[in-house]
Amino acid sequence: YTTPVDREAKRQEAIARFRTGAHAVRAAHRFILAGQASEGRTAEDGPPPEGFGVGTRRLVRFIQEQNLELLQQTGGVQGVANLLRTNLEKGIKDHPDEIEARKEAFGTNTYPRKPSKNFFVFLWEACQDTTLIILMLCAALSLGFGIRSHGPKEGWYDGASVAFAVILVILVTAFSDYRQSLQFIKLNEEKKNIRLVVLRGGRRCVISIYEVLVGDVIPLNIGDQVPADGLFISGYSLYLDESSMTGESELVHIDEKHPFLLSGCKVMDGFGFMLVTSVGLNTEWGQLMATISDDTGEETPLQVRLNGVATFIGQIGLVVAFLVLVILTAFYFSSHTSGPNGKFKAGRTKTNVAMNREVDILSIAVTIVVVAVPEGLPLAVTLTLAYSMKKMMADKALVRRLSACETMGSATTICSDKTGTLTLNQMAVVKAWVAGELRDAADSLKMLSSDLISLLLEGIAQNSNGSVFVSVHGQTEVTGSATEKALLFWGLKIGMDFDKVRSRSRVLQVETFSSEKKRAGVAVKVVDSGKVHLHWKGAAEMVLSLCSNLLDVDGSTVPMLEGKRSELNNVIDGLAAASFRCIAFAYRELEVEEVPGGEQLKEWKIPETDLTLITIVGIKDPCRPGVRDAVNLCKIAGVQIRMVTGDNIVTAKAIASECGILEEGTFAIEGVEFRNYTEEERKREVPRISVMARSSPSDKLLLVRTLKGLGHVVAVTGDGTNDAPALHEADVGLSMGIQGTEVAKESSDIIILDDDFASVVKVVRWGRSVYFNIQKFIQFQLTVNVAALTINFVAAVSSGNVPLTAVQLLWVNLIMDTLGALALATEPPTDELMQRPPVGRKEPIITRAMWRNILGQAVYQVAVLLTLQFRGKSLLRLTGPNADAIKDTVIFNAFVMCQIFNEFNARKPEDFNIFEGISRNHLFLGIVSVTVVLQVIIVEFLKKFASTRRLDWQQWLICIGIGFFSWPIAFLLKLLHYGGSSGRGSCLGCLKVGYKSSLLLPNLFRK
Repeated sequence: YTTPVDREAKRQEAIARFRTGAHAVRAAHRFILAGQASEGRTAEDGPPPEGFGVGTRRLVRFIQEQNLELLQQTGGVQGVANLLRTNLEKGIKDHPDEIEARKEAFGTNTYPRKPSKNFFVFLWEACQDTTLIILMLCAALSLGFGIRSHGPKEGWYDGASVAFAVILVILVTAFSDYRQSLQFIKLNEEKKNIRLVVLRGGRRCVISIYEVLVGDVIPLNIGDQVPADGLFISGYSLYLDESSMTGESELVHIDEKHPFLLSGCKVMDGFGFMLVTSVGLNTEWGQLMATISDDTGEETPLQVRLNGVATFIGQIGLVVAFLVLVILTAFYFSSHTSGPNGKFKAGRTKTNVAMNREVDILSIAVTIVVVAVPEGLPLAVTLTLAYSMKKMMADKALVRRLSACETMGSATTICSDKTGTLTLNQMAVVKAWVAGELRDAADSLKMLSSDLISLLLEGIAQNSNGSVFVSVHGQTEVTGSATEKALLFWGLKIGMDFDKVRSRSRVLQVETFSSEKKRAGVAVKVVDSGKVHLHWKGAAEMVLSLCSNLLDVDGSTVPMLEGKRSELNNVIDGLAAASFRCIAFAYRELEVEEVPGGEQLKEWKIPETDLTLITIVGIKDPCRPGVRDAVNLCKIAGVQIRMVTGDNIVTAKAIASECGILEEGTFAIEGVEFRNYTEEERKREVPRISVMARSSPSDKLLLVRTLKGLGHVVAVTGDGTNDAPALHEADVGLSMGIQGTEVAKESSDIIILDDDFASVVKVVRWGRSVYFNIQKFIQFQLTVNVAALTINFVAAVSSGNVPLTAVQLLWVNLIMDTLGALALATEPPTDELMQRPPVGRKEPIITRAMWRNILGQAVYQVAVLLTLQFRGKSLLRLTGPNADAIKDTVIFNAFVMCQIFNEFNARKPEDFNIFEGISRNHLFLGIVSVTVVLQVIIVEFLKKFASTRRLDWQQWLICIGIGFFSWPIAFLLKLLHYGGSSGRGSCLGCLKVGYKSSLLLPNLFRK
């Protein structure tokens, strides 16, 4: 129970072994090819598929051998594209016949998965439980001795009853485990189904990674995963992290000299286009993935803790079972008690009769162990995690790591991005300062000089990784990030012809956007004039600081005097205070002689000084509806929200105030100021920091580490490649499903599919639900454990007999393990969960209030049932030969009724109203109903099988009444108040929150 297996380490070890083998095979393959080449022979590539000029084997050789000479012999990338019938500008034809032909010729981008464990594997694993094996042996011995003593007609009941009960427990356990395994596999498939952009028929299409075909042209940007093996077409500063395939941590520069791209690698810098040459099992990544099975057996911290609890309780059960075994054996052989065939008499009692009695005693002892060992605890965790993960998908959250479900319930602070998370990410250029005047972006710029407009449009079109194209329906479509799309849409409004503007100049060098510099640049050579234009765009105040001139209305360049610079800074501050994101465009003109040529051009850094300001634009990105309610709800729940953004501090403060994040007692800070703090200053100031603006990824990481050092449980949202360190360092990393890069998603624990902050709050709610559902089940199960062990032990010590038989105890075990876990572990979250403070890291999972409920109910059950055990016949007025059997049946029936009624108490461990929301939990009601029906069948119809006798209606009422009294007892127990800073341990702790939260919750979680 207690040894957690490091499955991830084993998985990585398997990957490393395969990678080593793959490199060895590749080296041997190259050695053979080199030998063939020296002898003047070439490898046989085989005939190409019908309709194509190149076959799969030759395409695979391009990447495996990474032989540039072989590629040149085929005509380079353009030659390969011609053989694959691919237009490098427009991609393949977007037609069903074309797609099917490529699938038939080159295969699909899928790989065979190792088959998942089927039901019989789980059945076999369930059969390997030691206590169940012992019980099956006891059943076999009981069957043999029973038939020998009483004959085949009567002697098979006891042994067959135990065997059937054990088989039922095995089947239910196996089915439950199998069902959860299928659930995890399904969710795992969702994690791997990456969505990406391809060029088909001249337009950009979003498809699944599994739909990528040989011949596809795919744009690659920072943070993307290379979806298949391929060749570099064009691009700038493209660097890949190939460590997942080669084990080398150094980034690989991809260009015309090294155009080979390996599937599974990550784009760390730059951008480019690739031509897909191999997919699926024809890639090394596909072969690697095909050898590694999906691991659905991750153990979460809560499971490990509960395994320890289960082990401790099991050890107590073993001690009790051993004592019962010794006492019952001693009582029987000393003639203090009698078996089914009377008392033991030395020399007279037949050996098989004595052995049969000893087997019965052993069965009872082993069954006590089965009941005592709460194997339902790990099952309950698995059930509630599977249930929560499924429901979280509906709430737009995809869980990548199980442990994140639990940890999110303990989060004390969330460091959230602004753009797309707190805001809608629906950006539009609303204001623009151009030619000395701040104007509405929709205003016509025709009155401005043609030179100024030409430079502006050139900067918008060329200094962008977005694109504009006409769809098959004749509509203009724009792709790119939200900021790029806003700028391109503005360009179209003021008369930009995207393709025409781009055709007027040729790109010489590109510097992609950097989170540190907050700007991006491009150098282009104008076709008509031969001049070189350097275009920069980025954070307005940063670009402005690099400018020494500005463009006037007539397009002339005028010096930027200090007064003008101050005026422009005021314009930026004014826009930022109105929640605008400010972007500045600037340029510089060079003579062509000033630009290096040849190989030096690739290493040339675009100058970024002495620039001329063209325009400053204000982009509006409205706050998401309901985000203020979500933030306020987090405050009520004891979770502090911090906004971490790269935007201007004035803009950040305006948005934070609008969202309710920046309030009295907290302040905003810039990343540079925070990183210049000493460690002591950071620890002192961090609790009051609610906004960090102009932050770099390293600032975000530093903030996370500082908060963790202060004991916080930190959740972090992120979407960029540079966010990966902070996402990895945080207790819970939350990446964005729409804007997030694959690198960010790989580093995160949970993917927020709709990029909405309200979904993050729902994750907190579900995280708390997981923890409290487990607590409910623990309370329910430990009550049964304490009561069953105490009743059987006291009865055995005092009278030498136990009222609950092996079959009855196995039925109780089934109720409290599998059925109890299903009923309580799948309880949906309630609004009350967000009125509690976060669960502390080291807070005991069994609280004082839970111990109060467990011991209170157990004492009641033990007192009542032991009274029935010793005074039952007189109290129930039972006489005749069946009096003892009826009394034991009443005890068994009352015990089960206590558990059924106590199951309702377990739903609300600290609340008076245990029926709140019960009508919505159909699974709970169904399980309770099934339990009641089966209990009636066991008592009334399975007499010999379950060692029961039929009860009359009065006896049924007594049993139900005993169970019913657990409700008023629970009510009285909750009046006992346990104080504490959190308010937990008492129902009164939940009353410490004002009515304000009740207004927020329905709005946020309304279905």
